[in-house]
Amino acid sequence: MGAHLRRKAARVWRVLPTAVVLAAGLAAGVGAAHAQQPAASQAERLTLKQTVTLALRHSPEVALANLQYDIARREAGLSRSEFLPNLYSGSGVAYTNGFPLLAGGGAPALFTLSYDQALFNPLARSDVRVAEKRAEQQHLAADNASDAVIVRAASAYLELAKVRRELDLMRRERESAQRILDFTQQRMQAGYELPIEVTKAQLTAARVEQRIAQLEDQDDTLAEQLRTMLGYPADQPIEVTAEDLPAEADQSIGELEGQAFQNNVELKQAESEHQATLEHLKGERGGYWPTVSIIGQYNILAKFNNYNQFFDKFQRNNLIVGVDVKIPIFASRTSAAVAFAQANVTAAQMTVDNKRSQLSLDVRHKARQVKEMDTAREVNRLELELAQQNLEVLQAQFQQGRASLRDLEAAQLDENDKWLAFLDSDFARQQAQLDLLRTTGQVAKLFQ
Repeated sequence: MGAHLRRKAARVWRVLPTAVVLAAGLAAGVGAAHAQQPAASQAERLTLKQTVTLALRHSPEVALANLQYDIARREAGLSRSEFLPNLYSGSGVAYTNGFPLLAGGGAPALFTLSYDQALFNPLARSDVRVAEKRAEQQHLAADNASDAVIVRAASAYLELAKVRRELDLMRRERESAQRILDFTQQRMQAGYELPIEVTKAQLTAARVEQRIAQLEDQDDTLAEQLRTMLGYPADQPIEVTAEDLPAEADQSIGELEGQAFQNNVELKQAESEHQATLEHLKGERGGYWPTVSIIGQYNILAKFNNYNQFFDKFQRNNLIVGVDVKIPIFASRTSAAVAFAQANVTAAQMTVDNKRSQLSLDVRHKARQVKEMDTAREVNRLELELAQQNLEVLQAQFQQGRASLRDLEAAQLDENDKWLAFLDSDFARQQAQLDLLRTTGQVAKLFQ
């Protein structure tokens, strides 16, 4: 709420009529309301920024997204290990009859130490880059989860503050409605009002009670939602304050679109997927090229495998070191894989183009929504100001004896209704701002 509205509200409450201020029912109602509220020292008073920070810290969605990102990074490291030194050892005993040869083509040995490392393998190298892009996408998914938690926590906080302000207004409106009902009943008993006027007053009071019950239910629901998000126990009271979103410089549609194209998570994920398909296509095309690897092997052989019967000289210790080159001569799989990868690239590019087009429309639509909510808020602010001025006029007329207490209380009810409409429109504007900032990838910057 702006300073202007706060000054207006303070002025209106100061000039309420003496007859209303001194009413016994008002004093009793205020005392009961204070008795029902928990002590301030028992409640946890939170700011909007604290709420968002705690929600991010305790969010299982954010924790799971970060864990999945860590898994994706480790998977990329697993693909990268093919181009790092790999050393294996083993031993075993095998019986051979005839030429000493194992089922896999090697020679039986008591102990084996082998080494391999890929030097040039386009397809395997592309798998590494694709895995890195997948990890990048998972990191973006973690950012998206954080943004969702920020919006959810901020919305719950702002709505709870709105609901509690509305509850305060409605409890005052209950007192005004009850005084109108009592006044109307007295006039009916005196023969100055028809019974229908009493019924109208009763209906007004009943609608107020209905609205209070709805707001109290919203209060409990939102408070429980915040406690869950913040990791608080179920009986922990929460105090919130009426806050506005951190101020952001006004941005044109072009600037908002630029921010969205640069920061929107879904678009960045689509672009990363497109880059991954390009890397995969590059790797599949590299399947026409030879692959080069460093190999090495050390074996300890045993005479009982009859090596001396098939070789002129037996040597127990044997070492092989060299380069393994594989040249593809005819590989039907490669051409099919290239065609498949090219189709994936085309589909990914179309996805990026569609995302950019849809994102541009979304930004423009949500920017218009923010502007519409701003104008609606201004209309409701002016209606509230008008209702406050009307209340001041009726106050002056009441003091001069030219307006009844019922007229004054009716004006008070109307002002309360305008307050409720203003609070609803202010919250709708904040929701629209959050939605736009998330679309443009700027919501996390608000609470840094």
